[in-house]
Amino acid sequence: MTQAVKYVGLDVHKETIAVAVADGERGGEVRFVGTIVNEDDAVRRLVKRLAAPDVTLSVCYEAGPCGYGLHRLLTKLGQACIVIAPSMMPRRPGDHVKTDRRDAMTLAGLLRAGELTAIWVPDEAHEAVRDLIRARRSAQENATEARQAVRSFLLRHDRRFGGKTAWTKMYWRWLSEQRFDFPHQQLAFEEMQKRVLEAQARVGRLEAALGEAMQAWHFGALVHNLQALRGIRLIVAATLVAEVGDLTRFDNPKQLMAYVGLVPSEHSSGARTKRGRITRAGNGHARTMLVEAGWSYRLPAREERRYRERVADLPDEIQAIGWKAQVRLCQRYRRLAATGKPQPKVTTAIARELVGYAWDIARRVSPALAG
Repeated sequence: MTQAVKYVGLDVHKETIAVAVADGERGGEVRFVGTIVNEDDAVRRLVKRLAAPDVTLSVCYEAGPCGYGLHRLLTKLGQACIVIAPSMMPRRPGDHVKTDRRDAMTLAGLLRAGELTAIWVPDEAHEAVRDLIRARRSAQENATEARQAVRSFLLRHDRRFGGKTAWTKMYWRWLSEQRFDFPHQQLAFEEMQKRVLEAQARVGRLEAALGEAMQAWHFGALVHNLQALRGIRLIVAATLVAEVGDLTRFDNPKQLMAYVGLVPSEHSSGARTKRGRITRAGNGHARTMLVEAGWSYRLPAREERRYRERVADLPDEIQAIGWKAQVRLCQRYRRLAATGKPQPKVTTAIARELVGYAWDIARRVSPALAG
């Protein structure tokens, strides 16, 4: 017996979930079922009411601050559920009315029409690593802000460090020698320095925890192998894998480049071809890390002692990919820079190709992970 399908659209908020159902074929009725509280028991009752032995549910909702708990619950209940990116939702230019009811009905109708694209949903272990990486990134931003506050304070009082590089031992010694006329002014300066030290210590703790997490993580081997690429160390490799997931879920490297938003935008019509800046679609954290890694290819290809120590235990074929990438991308950086292109564009172009080499390494490592 053929089972009927009900397409369920959920507009999810912190306290409530608006529910709409689309039955039958494309173009049929879409009805609003109502609003339930955003609690597990209420979701279970909803599934029990809508599902039946001869009816299967297909559910969707937009990704948001509530996370993936609802997706995991529905999956455990045996219901098909997808999560979509709000940026990928089709919008009507003339539609200026937005309510929870209309959003739920729109989701149900588009799901039935097959117009929605599901995003990849990480499992709980993967999300835990991602949370750790994002906490480290936030701590690093706080440390940068704290250091900038100290330097701004010193500049405002015309205190200038004579050395070339800040935040070295010599710089800290110079900071300890600074004296100000008023006690409360001195206290403010000391508290700023303390804030820098606390922020740096927090970054160190989180990075140490990340190193420990890689030892037990399913993708830990992939993170380690990706470090064969110049400019990609633990933080960059772990960020790329945590934010994107299994790189081999993309059929080719061009899809991965597009996913992280490193491909040029295009607006072509007829015989006219017009390409603009990169799309900046997808995951911005991974894209930023890749662009920063691309900056290292401005120097000639070489293998430093620290790099050799880092890749010594990697398979020969992985090390060969790392060296091949280094030779090609260093040459390409010089050629693009020689044409007069701005450095940000050159670095972005290098980052785009670097993604391809990361995908190549992943497809060689992932079968071993699956085994």
